[in-house]
Amino acid sequence: MMKSEEIKREDLEPVESCSSEQISETFHSKISHRRVRKKNHHCSVCGKSFSRKSCLRQHQRTHTGEKPYQCSHCGKSFSQKSYVKQHQLVHTGEKPYRCSECGKKFMCQSYLQRHQRIHTGEKPHQCPHCEKRFSLTHLLINHLRVHTGEKPYQCSECGMSFTQRSNLRTHQHIHTGDKSYNCLECGKSFNREDTLQKHHRVHTGDKPYNCLDCGKSFNREDTLQKHQRIHTGEKPYNCLDCGKSFTQKSTLQIHQRVHTGDKPYYCSLCAKNFTTLGNLRKHQRTHSGEKSGLLGEWEEL
Repeated sequence: MMKSEEIKREDLEPVESCSSEQISETFHSKISHRRVRKKNHHCSVCGKSFSRKSCLRQHQRTHTGEKPYQCSHCGKSFSQKSYVKQHQLVHTGEKPYRCSECGKKFMCQSYLQRHQRIHTGEKPHQCPHCEKRFSLTHLLINHLRVHTGEKPYQCSECGMSFTQRSNLRTHQHIHTGDKSYNCLECGKSFNREDTLQKHHRVHTGDKPYNCLDCGKSFNREDTLQKHQRIHTGEKPYNCLDCGKSFTQKSTLQIHQRVHTGDKPYYCSLCAKNFTTLGNLRKHQRTHSGEKSGLLGEWEEL
């Protein structure tokens, strides 16, 4: 028998200690005094250790890419039997995990747990730059690109880059000209079904997104999010030149013209340029006022 000093600490699986004062004697004898298993099955690729040979075999598939378990419906292969069972719910339509708050059902427990954050308001993923929190990891990753400026999704037609894949897909419809979703009310066409659904609210007057602070309602979720910054004071868009912060991306873009000198709005009457459309319109009133004055003089003559 191996002596106790020959057993390495890192080769042992941790066992939670317990007290007979806290736990019944029967439960204590069953749980606390189980024989400690030694992790003597080692992965030759990465050195990771396991207490069972079956666990080592499962782990080794991450290195070999072996997928011995196949779905009888579609032929898709998986590395573990449990993954096949989970996948087969796609074919059966079974959704065994039900939300106790709203009754919505899900195929797997992890999907249910993510969904429940809608009800609990839990946002475990925090941005290290502005401390904004998110309910899902991919939402945080998308948000981080606001700070880094990373745009990994590039259009193969024109080279334009985007922070999110969904934005790239929307953009690509410009090149294809595909607008297969038509509004029955006004005939306007859209390249995405969800965009058509949002547009329908213009006709129905539906405003399903409510501000919890002031009760104001909005027909789009992103419009509500922009509005909420009035209450929170959040300014996630930072100018890299002077450090000034803004609540909206469009406001930042207008501000950056102060540094670049860009004046994209042009007066056709006097050739003067302006940084914003609002400033151009104000300026154009000076011309309309001059014209109306001249017209008055001609009428008097």
